[in-house]
Amino acid sequence: MIILPTFFKEKSATLASSGLLLLTLTATGCQSASESSEAIVYQPTSTSATPMSTDISQQTLKQQALRIQRALANKDFARITDDIHPTRGVRFSMYAYVRPESDKVFNRAQYAQYLQQSNIRFTWGEKDGTGDLLITPLPTYLETWVDGKKFNDVDISVNKLTNNGNSINNLKDIYQNSDVVEFYYKGTEEYAGMDWRVLRLVFDEYQGKRYLVAVINDQWTV
Repeated sequence: MIILPTFFKEKSATLASSGLLLLTLTATGCQSASESSEAIVYQPTSTSATPMSTDISQQTLKQQALRIQRALANKDFARITDDIHPTRGVRFSMYAYVRPESDKVFNRAQYAQYLQQSNIRFTWGEKDGTGDLLITPLPTYLETWVDGKKFNDVDISVNKLTNNGNSINNLKDIYQNSDVVEFYYKGTEEYAGMDWRVLRLVFDEYQGKRYLVAVINDQWTV
């Protein structure tokens, strides 16, 4: 057994005490740094960020819808071909009630083809009130029934639907996760507003872009 002189014992005790103090400071310092980091990471984000993002997204969608409406109003129907959904095509509904079993749906190639082959007529559905079938080529349907020019300078809303008529509106049942831009023509005083019209453009996202999946018209029905 080796007996150390008193001098060495006192020195060792001092070094041990210093080491313990250093270890304590180090541990305390790491804990503080961790707490500080967590405070930054979990700090609530400003609530203004989300509405701003939503506003920008809706504004972009509204601009796309306006461009489509103007193309329809100017009878430049081919201009909207690239807006049609690449895999789902575009549906045309005469009234607010969407009929998946009978509404006409065209993919991009068909849409472009039938714009050129204006002698080909389609049965679009029954006219409300008379029950007469609307049978007409695609360009004529777009010009007379969709009637884009009627929706120049009208009220426009995003994901807010106007329900003036007594027709059932099942849009949200068919397109549950889609965005809708609505153009609302309030009608004339001559007919006490009964000649109101609505054009709804429905959009779905595909590979990071929005595309047109439906063109839905609405008006007073009996």
